[in-house]
Amino acid sequence: MADTKREIERKFEFPASDGARPRLPGLTAVPGIAEAADQGIVELDAVYYDTRDLRLDADSLTLRRRTGGADAGWHLKVPVSAGIRDEIRAPLSDDPPRPLLALLRSRVRGGALVPVVRLRSSRDVRHLLAEDGAFVAELSIDTVRAEGLREGSSSTDWTEIEVELADGIHDETVLDRIGEVFAEAGILPSTSASKVARALRETAPEKRPGPTGRAPGPALADGTAGAHVLGYLRTQRDAIVALDPAVRRELPDSVHRMRVATRRLRSAFTSYAKVVDRAVTDPVGDELKWLAAELGVDRDREVLTHRLRSHLKAVPRTLQLGPVRARLRIWSATRSAGTRRRILAALDGERYLALLDTLDVLLAAPPLRPAAARPAAEVLPKAVLKDYRRLAGRIATALDLDPGRDRDVALHQARKAAKRARYAAEAAAPALGTPAKKITKRLKAVQNALGDHQDSVVARETLRLLAAQAHAAGESAFTWGLLYGREEATAARRERDLPGLWARAAQAKLRRRLRAAGA
Repeated sequence: MADTKREIERKFEFPASDGARPRLPGLTAVPGIAEAADQGIVELDAVYYDTRDLRLDADSLTLRRRTGGADAGWHLKVPVSAGIRDEIRAPLSDDPPRPLLALLRSRVRGGALVPVVRLRSSRDVRHLLAEDGAFVAELSIDTVRAEGLREGSSSTDWTEIEVELADGIHDETVLDRIGEVFAEAGILPSTSASKVARALRETAPEKRPGPTGRAPGPALADGTAGAHVLGYLRTQRDAIVALDPAVRRELPDSVHRMRVATRRLRSAFTSYAKVVDRAVTDPVGDELKWLAAELGVDRDREVLTHRLRSHLKAVPRTLQLGPVRARLRIWSATRSAGTRRRILAALDGERYLALLDTLDVLLAAPPLRPAAARPAAEVLPKAVLKDYRRLAGRIATALDLDPGRDRDVALHQARKAAKRARYAAEAAAPALGTPAKKITKRLKAVQNALGDHQDSVVARETLRLLAAQAHAAGESAFTWGLLYGREEATAARRERDLPGLWARAAQAKLRRRLRAAGA
């Protein structure tokens, strides 16, 4: 069973010396540090694993099997931000544990993990303590011997310093202050993010292969529509790959973010059909739609549950008749049963890996159309305005209908069009600047209003079901009916808001400025 530890640390390098053992400056002058307690020396031996083309190293991930010290075992380190990583641990075994392999699946795929470097470190440990004796941080001086394990690799050695905050401490101020003291002594931040990254660089064979799992694709002239669109597509593909382990770990908002990346990719294929050929991208878009649907099963339930709970909380206790909270809890738990297994089954399936491989192939050899070679400022505005006009038609159609089911369906279709137009403008913003950013902001307001309307439609269907279940069980359905009425009022309010929001988004001057940005 794997467990996780958040690492917040800084690495430093001693200046070049004449062979004498470098000395540390005193740290008791650092505010918050009263003592550096010697903890002795620990001998560590770690073998690091990667694919033959170093896909983990390319994404700053490390997988090691380490003996020695108090935390011997398998460690997978996942970057969170600069100087912060999550270390996911599993017990010592001969082969990499399955829970850790699952977290690497989107990178490794069908490749094999092999030993790439061995690090033997003699670690001189000190605990930095506060005035009251509280453990603040661990400082270690590591004398490292690195041995490359790939054919043609060499060996190297160095000494470095690590300072890591104690568990439960997240304020990095003390690390900043230690860094200032070190800088005065000529001790500078390390140029490598990790020991293994340095070891791979310094022990590399003369002809070190680059990562081939995600080839960079063709070189297109800067400022062309092809270069811009492909850059955007790669960003979304990379987001899907990077979010895979977060989804498996059930990190907050990870499913939503991964789902959004799939939608942005699919939307860009459609919006920028003059740049990339839909004859090739449409089948890929279908697979992205499948993945988004698999990810959305639990997300939709989660959003709806949160909505109903919030509305129920706003109802006075005197109007909450019957076990309404318990019934909502049971409904949500029943719907969530199996959804986690379904998401993992999708991510563990061959269909998902085939989709990732297809995206890599497509971006390495994209089906570019003639417009890809033209300036982005000429091509992108036309694509955004085309989606803009499509949205205008959908909104007009919906507002011409009488309130009721047909109008609800039409507004839902308008919501999808608003999302696509917003994504198109969002993708174009780096090239087109302020006009595209303003359109993106106003389209988002339209999309949010339409989204709230659709959420109300879905909520009313669920409230009708809950009312029927309560009635069948001999409970009062009054509260469910009250919430139904409030959702009806919300939908009506959103329908009244829509014309004004759309009028702001559809201003002619915005479109003129967008065209001017492409002039």
